[in-house]
Amino acid sequence: MDSSDFFASLPAFGIFAEVADTRHYRLAPDDWHVIITDVRGSTQAIEQGRYKQVNMVGAACINAVLNVTEKGTVPYVFGGDGATLLIPPGCLGRCTEALLGVRHLAATKFDLSLRIGLVAVAEIHKHGRRRVMVGKFQLSPGNTMATFTGGGIELAENWVKSGTDCLLDGEPPNKNPDLDGLSCRWEPLASQSGTMLSLLVQVAGDDDTQKARNYRDLIDEIGKLTGDIETTGKPVCDANMKFRWPPRGLTNEIDITVGTRNRTLHALRLYLSSLIQFFLDRFDLNAGGYRGRLYRVELRDNTDYRRFDDTLRVLIDCSPAEADAIDAMLAERTQRGELKYGLHRSDSALMTCLVFDLDKGEHVHFVDGSNGGFTVAAKKMKAKNRSS
Repeated sequence: MDSSDFFASLPAFGIFAEVADTRHYRLAPDDWHVIITDVRGSTQAIEQGRYKQVNMVGAACINAVLNVTEKGTVPYVFGGDGATLLIPPGCLGRCTEALLGVRHLAATKFDLSLRIGLVAVAEIHKHGRRRVMVGKFQLSPGNTMATFTGGGIELAENWVKSGTDCLLDGEPPNKNPDLDGLSCRWEPLASQSGTMLSLLVQVAGDDDTQKARNYRDLIDEIGKLTGDIETTGKPVCDANMKFRWPPRGLTNEIDITVGTRNRTLHALRLYLSSLIQFFLDRFDLNAGGYRGRLYRVELRDNTDYRRFDDTLRVLIDCSPAEADAIDAMLAERTQRGELKYGLHRSDSALMTCLVFDLDKGEHVHFVDGSNGGFTVAAKKMKAKNRSS
């Protein structure tokens, strides 16, 4: 039986507090593959102030795959310094070729080393109770994000990062990957409450049903401390969406999207298009598929600030006192053996955009805390596990 429409036909859910509810998940087909990508040495890059480049490479992994596959068929989760993708068998070759191209670009344009791991879903399902369960969370009509549970993604990530058997090797393709739609033109998003909190949590539980209840309780508890994460604490709002010209991130966009084009002409084209976007945004004008005010509204709705891939990942704009309260609550629950967590505080967030079809409102936006965001939070969570 052809499994290629597995994700496209999956029903979407719209309440993030239900993100771990097993009713929203289906078992991934055995003939699919999990791809895990991450930037090696991301800590050093962060210390050098290059986390925006790290984010761009992580988003490029998703963009390159989406541009060689049918719309809506590939589930993915952005991780800050990389991505997790689930690939149907019919397009595996195209996807791996595109990712090898991204790895080459990361090395030549940004001096970053991209690790690419490939794990068969069938191999994961052979290991005890670990499964790759897939959900689909709807940000807005036409824009959905994948969610994963069942422990299979976590197992795949451990395999990829602990050895070489799962690593994808090979020479870069003769052509550069298609990264049309990838951009980073918005200024860093300043916190409106004092702290951008990048938070990662993994709850304990004897089975998926128990874990779902524990995640729901945890999300409710965070809501009591900061407000409902469905409606408050969003890291993107009209007050912190700033567009200046030329955008400070435009050089990164030029470097990673130039491909085989003449760099000077490509740069001029992007400077001109960003100048037009600047005026349309500043004066709330419409041109082509871009509608200044509507785009801002859609952008806020389509921001991927809540994710789930066997780990709850949330970026919250909160006060320092609220961040302290969340930290204390999670520390207490950790002492009771209920969960493990990591968090990182910064004063702003970074946004990287994938724009598909403005006329249809199809665009998604990845946000991450500045100065390391989810990458630093993950390292802190691992450090706490080693010391406990």
